[in-house]
Amino acid sequence: MLCILSGGTGTPKLLTGISGEYGVIVNTGEDLWTSGVYVSPDLDTVVYTLAGLVDDSKWYGQKDDTYFCHEMMKSLGHTELLKIGDKDRGLKLFRTLLVKEGTPLSHVTEKVLAALHVDVPVFPMSDDRVTTQIYTDDEVLTFHEFWVSRRAQVTVTNVEYCGIETARPVEKALILMKESDAVLVGPSNPVTSIGPIIGMKGYRDILRKKVVVGISPMVGEAPFSGPTAVLMRGLGIETNCVGVAEMYQDFLDVLIIHKTDKEYKPELEDMGLTVYTEDILLDSLEKKRALWKVLEGIV
Repeated sequence: MLCILSGGTGTPKLLTGISGEYGVIVNTGEDLWTSGVYVSPDLDTVVYTLAGLVDDSKWYGQKDDTYFCHEMMKSLGHTELLKIGDKDRGLKLFRTLLVKEGTPLSHVTEKVLAALHVDVPVFPMSDDRVTTQIYTDDEVLTFHEFWVSRRAQVTVTNVEYCGIETARPVEKALILMKESDAVLVGPSNPVTSIGPIIGMKGYRDILRKKVVVGISPMVGEAPFSGPTAVLMRGLGIETNCVGVAEMYQDFLDVLIIHKTDKEYKPELEDMGLTVYTEDILLDSLEKKRALWKVLEGIV
């Protein structure tokens, strides 16, 4: 059994090429309430990916969705921070109703997985709220304000995971990690996608005792997607695979980097890591399956 840590873009891409037995623990630091519904974007993207429903043109929402509700609210003067499709909104509304009744997020997720006939275990990192906040020179933003509204065109000075000190890991997720043969840190944003998960003491304590393999989300100084480089730069971290390794250094054993980043291999090996140089650009099913073959050989 492989335990995979995931955000909402890079790692779900990899999941489409994976076979075998695995489970996924997903970041919920970007969860938010908008237009009266509880949105868990990374969790939904992972679930939709495994169900074959994800809109892989943007790795958010369901493919072939319609936007009648969104457009109607817009015509009435309501502006949504996130554009939510009709089918996607239906799932989110289902979650909202259950959460308001007191059902834990992890239990709601199990119901959704069963309804969508997904047999891969997927867990939110916590049933408690953790909110990622981005600090700039003059304001504090949620992730979506930072990324969607500001398009990351700000100077980042700090990132905090509010509520993480008291948030508890989902018990079944802890068991998955404990009983796994290895843990894979997927190629997601290390600051806002992976950071909240590994920032929880319960997970980090286990990670230090496991074989942990990471896939870099960077090629050179450029991330696969999203504002990874802006965030790392704001935190004073090198915007390359070495910077990623430093963020995971106290538990990481193996790092897979892109084949064009082989110049970084000696520095990474000096950090005590086993390094593989592979094609980690997940832009075709063949590449995803080839990378999975490499992972199978490691774990």
